[in-house]
Amino acid sequence: MALIHKFKQDEDYYVIDVNTGSLHLVDELVYDLLDEDKLRKEEDIINELSSKYKEEDIKEALGDIKELIGEGLLYSLDLYENIAQNDRSKSYVKAVCLNIIHDCNLRCKYCFADEGEYKGKRKIMSVEVGKKAIDYVIEKSGPRKNIEIDLFGGEPLMAFKNIKEIVDYGREQEKIHNKNIRFTMTTNATLLDEEKMEYLDKNMGNIVLSIDGRKSVNDKVRIRVDGSGSYDAILPKIKEMVKRRDKSKQYYVRGTFTRENTDFFQDVLALANEEFDEISIEPVVLPDGHELSLREEDLETIYGEYDKLYHEMLKRHKDGNPFKFYHFNIDLQGGPCVYKRISGCGAGHEYVAITPDGEVYPCHQFVGNKDFLLDNIYNENFNNDLSSDFRKAHIYNKPKCKECWARFYCSGGCQANNFNFNGDMNIPYEIGCKMQKKRIECAIALKAKLMEN
Repeated sequence: MALIHKFKQDEDYYVIDVNTGSLHLVDELVYDLLDEDKLRKEEDIINELSSKYKEEDIKEALGDIKELIGEGLLYSLDLYENIAQNDRSKSYVKAVCLNIIHDCNLRCKYCFADEGEYKGKRKIMSVEVGKKAIDYVIEKSGPRKNIEIDLFGGEPLMAFKNIKEIVDYGREQEKIHNKNIRFTMTTNATLLDEEKMEYLDKNMGNIVLSIDGRKSVNDKVRIRVDGSGSYDAILPKIKEMVKRRDKSKQYYVRGTFTRENTDFFQDVLALANEEFDEISIEPVVLPDGHELSLREEDLETIYGEYDKLYHEMLKRHKDGNPFKFYHFNIDLQGGPCVYKRISGCGAGHEYVAITPDGEVYPCHQFVGNKDFLLDNIYNENFNNDLSSDFRKAHIYNKPKCKECWARFYCSGGCQANNFNFNGDMNIPYEIGCKMQKKRIECAIALKAKLMEN
């Protein structure tokens, strides 16, 4: 099991204590002395490294290392496994993906949702179902005060009239039940107009606006029903929507990179140059063999793009015009609570997706797969065994994750990706893991540099 992780970013050497998250910026000597699973015997280290370093320097560095070990900042023990394995506390729903519509006015070539149909038929969630879903979530939230509801699709703005009635109902019910509902929305921005922008700005705690970076990239994959591109129509609308958001209101522009644009740094740059300061360009997840899927041979190129992004973000911060990249957001001074670091997003027990028919699934990526049907908001016959399987799918029940240095950063990866690629939630999606670890290293190095400056 990895107890520390060491990596190099440019000319800097970093060491992370896996279990505490302690970060150390070290010199090359200390870097060479450390192995990931243990500190070797002094005589063995001297025999190996005496041709490169003076013996007295090695001994002095080892003394410093042993002090850090004594303080619990290197090679610390994992104190959380027994807690995770013996946790019998009850789960309550804290977030829901409300699939407000199974339909879309775009035909994105990489869409996981079957172009909005989710392996079913095109359908809009009725106001009745929407209200019942609100009631369901409030009931399942138990003592939790805060609930997040993401209005999702397909393209949710195709159901704008229904959304307004459902949100109004949510506002009524949160007062009655002493809850705080935070509504969010993911939209392709094609249908934004003055009325909708005003409404979203007022009512959505966060807005995710989809655009795939450069025009040439976007218009190759984010296409309309007639095959035409969407870039020229959506860019001005997205810019206007962002312009309305003040600092207290969240947004980010989100794109996807595929095998067609493994040079995705250029897409991040294109969005940053449009003065967006909250950006995400995420790797596509598609079955092996799909023309747009990412493959093992693409990884070195992808790693290089993350390195370019690291340099650009560091430069822009120094120049006074920074932007945030979603996958580089990391907190070196605490980060998520231990529970979240162990269990991840909570799909299937703290987070669920509800369809226009009122079916309940562990998350939006499982929608349509009847093997993962958790419940129905009308029947309320909750599948506790399935929910328990999701709750148990934490890092300590994933053998590869249990041995991995990045386990407290990625929390075992996406359950849907793990299952879709391996038929088992407890076996990580390998290419996704490798990209994630590179992002984590870049994120840690960037944050350390910014704190240093």
